[in-house]
Amino acid sequence: MKLYGITPEGTFKEYVRADFQTENREALLEDWLEKNSDNIVENDKLLIIGRQVTTNLGSFIDLLAIDRSGDVAVIELKRNRTPRETLAQALEYASFVENLGYEQLEGIFQIYIGDESVNLAQYHREYFVLTNDEASVFNNDQRLIIVGQKITPEIRQTSSFLQMKGIQVTCIEFTFFRSNDGQHLFSTETIIGEKTDLIKKVSTDSLPPVSKSTFIESLDKFGPRVFERILEFAEQNNYPIRWATKGFSLNINRQGTYVPVCFGYPPTAIGYRQSLYTALLGQGGFLSKVDVPENVVINLGTELKDSGLFRPASKEYKCMIDREFSSQEIDDLIRIGD
Repeated sequence: MKLYGITPEGTFKEYVRADFQTENREALLEDWLEKNSDNIVENDKLLIIGRQVTTNLGSFIDLLAIDRSGDVAVIELKRNRTPRETLAQALEYASFVENLGYEQLEGIFQIYIGDESVNLAQYHREYFVLTNDEASVFNNDQRLIIVGQKITPEIRQTSSFLQMKGIQVTCIEFTFFRSNDGQHLFSTETIIGEKTDLIKKVSTDSLPPVSKSTFIESLDKFGPRVFERILEFAEQNNYPIRWATKGFSLNINRQGTYVPVCFGYPPTAIGYRQSLYTALLGQGGFLSKVDVPENVVINLGTELKDSGLFRPASKEYKCMIDREFSSQEIDDLIRIGD
């Protein structure tokens, strides 16, 4: 993205994106945020009450603020630290701030503005222009505000998780621009705010699929005759067999689409054991992929049940291969499936 300023003469002056840290001291960003606290968080206003506040562990909070409701906000600048270090530091600060009472907050504020007589509650009321009906409870909750040139995916995801657990986290990403004549622009974008990002896709390594030989080897004494005959029937009719991590699906071509009609499982398949399951009515099955009247599929299910070989299993039907099947029964299985 290119960014231009418009001169009084109506010409464009380009601002080039620059790395903030190579051109400025980190303290300068603190200065800018401190002087522009009304613009740190979208649709909100913050009262800065301290800078480089020392914690009980000897670390330093970049900026400490209070929002309109009296909640304390820790503003942490993301320096050259890993995402884990950044979040750990911010949580450490929040745990420290949680234990601060009103007197301690007022003491920090008095030191910050150099006035030991200032009343924080009164200053807060006037700063936010609160009405007589508006009351504030100081430090009832804590907020974390992380500001950086790059909010990494790790920080985004963990911050979203913390939000879902009730911890207020805001992540702000800024971009720094400069022009050839030395002028600067500063833009911000709230990456994590009131709404969190949803995980759109999760990936994982998968187990390798079984093969025909390893599947047959995994069967008990009742399985090989039945499944070898079914697989032979599929090969003879060019019905695709798709091997998965435990078993297989038998697919047929209907209206130009290959759809699974049944699944075969070995004894080790948890929840299925050694069985043949239909794929008629469930999601991704025959009815959901092929435009056929529903009553046709329902009638097929009735035929399966009447055969005595299948019994209902939720929306589908299953045939347990837990005994010796006769040649006629195996033929009946194949005939119904065809």
